[in-house]
Amino acid sequence: MTQAELRLCSLLLQEHFGEIVEKVGNSLLRTGPRPLRLLVGDTGLLPDQVKKALCVLIQHNLARYEAQPRGSVEYEARSERILRILRYPRYIYAAKTLYGDPGELLVEELLLHGHLSMSRAVARVADRLTETMEDGKTVDYSEVSGTFARLADTHFIQRCPTVPESPRSAKAPAPPAPALAVAEKDMYVVPRPSLVGKGKRRQLCDKEEEGERKAKRQKREEGTSEAPPDDGIYWQVNPERFHQHFRDQALVAAVASRTDQTGGEVVRTMLRMSEVTTASGASHTQPLSSNEIFRSLPAGYNVGKQALDQYLALLADDPLEFVGKSGDSGGGTYTVSILWGELDLHKALASLATSTLEFGSRCARIFRLLLRKKHLEQKQVEDFAMIPAKEAKDMLYRMLSENLVSLQEIPKTPDHAPSRTFYLYTVNMTAAARMLLHRCYKSVANLVERRQHETRENKRLLEKSQRVEAILASMQATGAEAAQLHEVEEMITGPERQQLETLKRNVNKIDASENQVDETIFVLESFIESTMKKP
Repeated sequence: MTQAELRLCSLLLQEHFGEIVEKVGNSLLRTGPRPLRLLVGDTGLLPDQVKKALCVLIQHNLARYEAQPRGSVEYEARSERILRILRYPRYIYAAKTLYGDPGELLVEELLLHGHLSMSRAVARVADRLTETMEDGKTVDYSEVSGTFARLADTHFIQRCPTVPESPRSAKAPAPPAPALAVAEKDMYVVPRPSLVGKGKRRQLCDKEEEGERKAKRQKREEGTSEAPPDDGIYWQVNPERFHQHFRDQALVAAVASRTDQTGGEVVRTMLRMSEVTTASGASHTQPLSSNEIFRSLPAGYNVGKQALDQYLALLADDPLEFVGKSGDSGGGTYTVSILWGELDLHKALASLATSTLEFGSRCARIFRLLLRKKHLEQKQVEDFAMIPAKEAKDMLYRMLSENLVSLQEIPKTPDHAPSRTFYLYTVNMTAAARMLLHRCYKSVANLVERRQHETRENKRLLEKSQRVEAILASMQATGAEAAQLHEVEEMITGPERQQLETLKRNVNKIDASENQVDETIFVLESFIESTMKKP
């Protein structure tokens, strides 16, 4: 794990979970798997604080534990999942795009709590949706539970592992830590509890919750408390499925730019037909016949069978090999290539060299030239790029020092004499991707620190603004007059309001920058992962 990744993980843990969880997580990231005793000694925290921090990390799937043969339990931080916190806004937005407001809020609640039961998630989302509606209107639980079932059917959410029920001898000692597991066939099966009810508004909800708590306490004392219908079945977000969706969107956009909108829609239809049956690490989708694809095309696209076959043949013959032909049955069977290869990353690396590096447009020209020509001598670079020799030499050495390009020696004689050796410049795709990924992590860490600095510098003003907003909300709820509301609004002066607007604008820019950098991180990580999977 690099220092940039460690720094970013620490900042994300501190921002989202506080200093205690950050201390425990940072200790695990630096030292690797450790038992509780060593964690307490390393962090200097109380044992109870370390236990609660570990509970938070495990609840959000940011750490795991493993029982050792000698009876101890070791805890390990999951750095890749901690870095995925950056992508949470994209997960939420994707859910909103696909399944509307209920889907957005369901994914948000699951990310916020780590994991939830279906009944609790549905109730919370129904209450939040009801809050935004006009008086007298409510959201039915059945509407939200239908969206929940669709999210599970398309594998965007999945069941959490549980302790399997197995007969255990009464004399056998209990294991130091439970072994959690979930059957593959049950991972996306939604229980059908009778969720009857409607969303409640906050004031009514608070009163009813207080009554429910009293009733539950009384039942517990009497020993007659009833468990929820889906007790013990918890759900979590499936990040790999969202990554598959992002990759599919990128493939559709690439095909649409290569051919036209209809070609993109053909590939989108093929990906949608095989989205559940294709494993996340597979290089191709399941084979689909031309007849199946034709029947599954959206109704709005007036594409005939003959035109579809022409599109499929065109895509199969394309040098980028987005679509491959695997057979002739059913009018021809086709697959979509979904493994990120070097051709997929050429455009991304070239644009990154242009937009993220400080070397200027001429360096970007040399970089694109090396991507296209593979190996070139310095004189060839000068001629092809039409750059003076002195400038070309300086730019090549600068890129070489930054590990953007590499130098390959091909000797004419065994003695490797410089005068009898070819020196070829080339781009090592994987090394360049790793270097850019490292820079992206550093950039995001800087953005997070900048946002924290902006918030810290304006802390007093933000607290005052929150107090004024709370007073206004309570006065509006009690039916206060407009003059009274205006008087409260004037508690924030003009310069303060202007300062708040500047702060809001700056924070929004930082958030947008984080999302843009994370898109680049996703491309680079996908490429590096695909190169590791290649035989």
